[in-house]
Amino acid sequence: MTPVNAPAEPSQGAAAAGDGIFVGIDVSKAELDVARSDTGSTVQAFANDPAGIAELVRQLSALRGRVRLVLFEATGGLEGPLAAALLDAALPAASINPTRARHFAIGIGVLAKTDPVDARVLMRCARQGQHRLLAKRGERRAELEALVTCRRQLLHVRTEQTNRRGTTSNKAALPAIDAVLKTLDRQVLGLNRQVEKLIESDDDLDRDSKLLASVPGVGAVLCATLLSELSELGTLGRRSVAALAGVAPFPDDSGPRKGKRRIRGGRASVRNVLYMATLAAMRFNPVIRRFAERLRSAGKVNKVVIVACMRKLLSILNVMLREQLTWDELRLVKNA
Repeated sequence: MTPVNAPAEPSQGAAAAGDGIFVGIDVSKAELDVARSDTGSTVQAFANDPAGIAELVRQLSALRGRVRLVLFEATGGLEGPLAAALLDAALPAASINPTRARHFAIGIGVLAKTDPVDARVLMRCARQGQHRLLAKRGERRAELEALVTCRRQLLHVRTEQTNRRGTTSNKAALPAIDAVLKTLDRQVLGLNRQVEKLIESDDDLDRDSKLLASVPGVGAVLCATLLSELSELGTLGRRSVAALAGVAPFPDDSGPRKGKRRIRGGRASVRNVLYMATLAAMRFNPVIRRFAERLRSAGKVNKVVIVACMRKLLSILNVMLREQLTWDELRLVKNA
């Protein structure tokens, strides 16, 4: 553990006695740079290994419940052990998109970018922003997310290799590409079986999966993606869930100008799978199909229709999980 001193930002300083403590952590492969609102400009560096994380958690746990929030960036998995340790210690933790954190830094006039500076920026962001606390996930759900992520990555590689094969005329290269594609197909099929088996082995996952799969147009891939990467489904309102999935339209107005509303942010992996499922639902799901026809008759362009149907389908799935209802038990289905 090595202290790193740097000048404090203008509005930074020790927290008031009753204000609680806010913590910002910059995560890198080797170190965790930690800034606390009760220590001024001092930044402590911990090793990003089990021993370093345990020491950091021990120090934060010793603050007797004064820690209001621990904020760190989502860095592609490097933050995973830290997040798990914080949740195991019942410490309030949240993650933030790195782009959002950088925009916050620029907004408060911090143009420099180093690990200690980023830690202090995250500490100030924890104090001033609104962040959704992370919730501890079950072992099965975490394993399901790992399988779904691996499957998505393999599909991406398979698409690249398929495109490469279509543009390759060299006879010596084609067998190698075909061998890679054959291996990828075999691995994807194996992951599909593992995902199915894992869902069936967990009562909660199996119940929710069957509820979702009862909807026309919703298949096994969307079910697994929602259960693993949108675990908030069924616990939030429709607007919040739509924002998490990245299908909520945001206004772009200024004075008399009324700009087009556009979707932005959210979880791209969920949105991509939801898009494909919605295309199927617009053909085979009577509720979504009628909704799409009504929008088209009102003159809406195709892209707007698709996004609105994505949001409609997601709202229906959210209600189904919240109320634990199958598709046939929904009131809007009976009314239709």
